[in-house]
Amino acid sequence: MPALELKNVSRQFGSQQVLREIDLQVFPGETLVLIGESGCGKSVTTKLLAGMLEPSSGEVFWQGRDVATLSPEEKMRQRLKIGYLFQSAALFDSMSVYENIAFGLHQNTDLKENTVREIVQDQIQAVGLTIDVGRKNPSELSGGMRKRVGLARALALAPDIIIYDEPTTGLDPVMSDIVNELIMTTRQRRSVISIIVTHDMRTVKKVADRVVMLFPLAGLQAGQSQIIFEGTPEEAFSSQEELVYSFVHGDATRRLQELAVA
Repeated sequence: MPALELKNVSRQFGSQQVLREIDLQVFPGETLVLIGESGCGKSVTTKLLAGMLEPSSGEVFWQGRDVATLSPEEKMRQRLKIGYLFQSAALFDSMSVYENIAFGLHQNTDLKENTVREIVQDQIQAVGLTIDVGRKNPSELSGGMRKRVGLARALALAPDIIIYDEPTTGLDPVMSDIVNELIMTTRQRRSVISIIVTHDMRTVKKVADRVVMLFPLAGLQAGQSQIIFEGTPEEAFSSQEELVYSFVHGDATRRLQELAVA
């Protein structure tokens, strides 16, 4: 049974439709990577899966249960099983690193402070940082360190599912590889489901079990599926379908031709 599922889900903001009739399943233990051009709805898809957005139409299921039928209390309990690493890490600037990581524990548990401190310190070390980083403010950290603190915060509540929104954006190749290694280490340490939104093909090659590629609605014909590829990383990189090939290989020929016509 899928751990998460979208059935015939559409989402629009005002008059702008971003997703149209999406069917997507996420299975226990897998690492699913969502790719596609900017504006195709990847981040919206993850927010729907996490219950951070509601669909305009269609159904979202968690462990086979229709999210729309859950009570607010049950929905909140289930959402605590989902950790979310935002693209910009989304740390609270007015809080120290320690306070950022401890935030979810303080808000959602009755743990004593010494237990919270142990969890925070364990997570700081788990993402490859030193304990003294906990005293720093986010403004004192590099981009890569902020990403790792964001991951530590996402892991603090021991979620069953972790969603990574552009985890390597803005990072140099070495730091990107460190983040990719952390994603893999997290999966090995605990049997979590990982859902990753990325444009980084190195991340796709290194961590993905399954790849799903979305395409912007504006470039599709009426009735054409917005999911234009689903398969293994190897199948993605060997695909000869023009839209898939040009994206995964960074081939701008088609886009340049479109611009010339325009």
